[in-house]
Amino acid sequence: MTPNKQILVVEDEAITAMDIQRRLKNLGYDVPAIVSSGEKAIEKVKENNPDLILMDINLNREMDGIEAAIKIHSFSDIPIIYLTAYSDDETLQRAKISEPYAYLIKPFKDRELLINIEIAFYKNKMEKKLKEGYEKLRESKKWLETAVDSIGDAVIATDKDGNIKLINPIAQALSGWNEKEALGKKLSTVFNVVIEGTDMQVEDPVKKVIKEGMFYGLADQTYLVSKNGMRTPVDIIGTPIRDEGSIVGIVLVFNDIIESKKIENLMRQYSS
Repeated sequence: MTPNKQILVVEDEAITAMDIQRRLKNLGYDVPAIVSSGEKAIEKVKENNPDLILMDINLNREMDGIEAAIKIHSFSDIPIIYLTAYSDDETLQRAKISEPYAYLIKPFKDRELLINIEIAFYKNKMEKKLKEGYEKLRESKKWLETAVDSIGDAVIATDKDGNIKLINPIAQALSGWNEKEALGKKLSTVFNVVIEGTDMQVEDPVKKVIKEGMFYGLADQTYLVSKNGMRTPVDIIGTPIRDEGSIVGIVLVFNDIIESKKIENLMRQYSS
């Protein structure tokens, strides 16, 4: 039996830390430790070598989460996801220096937490494969494609110029483009996303990822327009693929939210 992934939680608010631990366990992960400072986080990484760290940026200690992450990355390539209740530009710019795998704003939903963790594991695996060399990466390509095809959400990957390199079956179904048609095409051709009630396209996700890094959502209400013109409300997450620090492409993970939209509309009608 494959052991569960181990996630270290670094959070100085005890109630918040316990809630995150509970949610992680419900999602199928193990939490070997909860620590409240950057110094203790460094110690635990050296002792336990967890698979991932959820790191609160604003630790009320001498060493904040960003400094702790930089020190950890000096001896380990463990993926780190930042947690923060603040999203100001200054904090974001400081956080980018340490190249986190994701940046979650509190409060966040379990699904958002799960998707970001799984993307972090996927990106970390991809980066390790890239470092092992092209030949080994080619040998593992089939395995990676199978893993992406098995993800329960739609996935599209592109190079840094926005040319599609991978599209899984769910993304094909939502977009109306099959793999043969989509590969090599510009992302904007296949992934045609507009703002609700208009034909206005959202910001180019490739440019947004290159400019800002990880993002969650391109607008408040977004619809994917398929090849045959069908409109589907979608949630979207974009994240960069890096090779030795340089962005070589992006990954988009998206899913239809038709049912949640129906419930939202019903609740709105009921409340009015």
